[in-house]
Amino acid sequence: MSALEAAQAALAAEHAAVYGYGVVGARVGDGRRAEAAEAHQAHRGRRDALRRTVRDLGGEPVAAAAGYALPFEVPDPAAAVRLAAVLEDRVAGVYSDLVRSADGPLRRDAAAALREAAVRAVRWRGSDVTFPGLAERA
Repeated sequence: MSALEAAQAALAAEHAAVYGYGVVGARVGDGRRAEAAEAHQAHRGRRDALRRTVRDLGGEPVAAAAGYALPFEVPDPAAAVRLAAVLEDRVAGVYSDLVRSADGPLRRDAAAALREAAVRAVRWRGSDVTFPGLAERA
């Protein structure tokens, strides 16, 4: 996978995470609403940075979809917390691809994004995974 392809995949995942955190924020309990808003803002920032990265790599940034299918229904705060952990796991997965495909500053940025997503996933889930970003590839 080229750095451009991996950056496009990361951008698409960030679009989905921004959408997903809209659902999380609407359904999560009051005690975690600020955490959801902070994560939402972080993903918006990463999304915007990736748009610039894709252009710098010579590509046209992939557009956000009008809507995204959620992996499960989110009727209550507990489901919202589970969704947040899934979103972070998925984002970590695409950033692991970008780490493998990129070099220099882009690789460092991708590693930082992978680390941030892994930390957020642990906070939402309450436990960690051995190799963040590789969980869905086993």
